[in-house]
Amino acid sequence: MKEKILKAFEESISVKDKFVKDNIDAIVEVSKVIADTFNDGKKLILFGNGGSATDASHIAAEFVNRFKKERPSLPAIALNTDMAIITAIANDYDYSDIFAKQLKAIGSEGDIVLAISTSGSAANVLKAMDVARKKKLRSIAFTGAKGEKFASKATYAFIVPSDNTPRIQETHITLGHVLCQMVEEILFEAPRKK
Repeated sequence: MKEKILKAFEESISVKDKFVKDNIDAIVEVSKVIADTFNDGKKLILFGNGGSATDASHIAAEFVNRFKKERPSLPAIALNTDMAIITAIANDYDYSDIFAKQLKAIGSEGDIVLAISTSGSAANVLKAMDVARKKKLRSIAFTGAKGEKFASKATYAFIVPSDNTPRIQETHITLGHVLCQMVEEILFEAPRKK
């Protein structure tokens, strides 16, 4: 049992290590883009299914409440949290419309979308990315090694080099935390005295 535990941790570390080495410049760029979005009075709109839904909600909460710094709330919303809206859309239209219809309603020029799909094949996420493109919203995709089609729909894409769902999700939430930390530092770091 200990060997399996060690192997799981070693795999997680290895995937994250390769991911960050391949994506460090993009992480810096996206941190600045999200900070600029908030500075411009616009919002971050997040969504995903299953574990990715909870990651979207978790990241939205870190921005709205706080991450590490005491600071004003930042406008972020996860589209997977309102059961009345989700079930109404799924019932009256189709489950593949649950994020697209919401994005059509609340997405405004200057907003940025963060869509999460470990497989990159979730129909509702792909449809919402098409809406983001039509509305000229910048978008960020978090996905795994098989998510190239999904990633191609995004302005910025983070592809975790794995097809193991737990390892992909572990990397996604670490990336979400790092983006929260960097945005807080960009927006709220006290200027240093010379």
